[in-house]
Amino acid sequence: MSAKIIATENAPKAIGPYSQAIAANGFIFCSGQIALDPKTGSLVGTTAAEQAAQVMKNLAAVLTASGSSLAKVVKTTIFLKSMNDFAAVNEAYAKAMGEHRPARATVEAARLPKDALVEVDCIALA
Repeated sequence: MSAKIIATENAPKAIGPYSQAIAANGFIFCSGQIALDPKTGSLVGTTAAEQAAQVMKNLAAVLTASGSSLAKVVKTTIFLKSMNDFAAVNEAYAKAMGEHRPARATVEAARLPKDALVEVDCIALA
């Protein structure tokens, strides 16, 4: 198996010992994205909906850098600080995904990096 590290300046730099994504065996494995501005590294948005919109932009940038896209996503996992934000995040997610409907799991997490309200990771076809 060969694996290639994916990195782009159009998405936030990794804030730990990991890559933005890895391309391997025809798939792109994207690390979780939170609502960081790629230029400043600051958290964007005060609501879960605002943060979710930025998260999806960040994921799209990583996928584009890998030669893939949101339209090729096969699985996502959404992590929420509060399930009370499910509907708002779902709306932002649906807007970003358009008619594409990959498999998905959504879970409430006790705490996310930088105290974000939402984090999303994904697996896509290369």
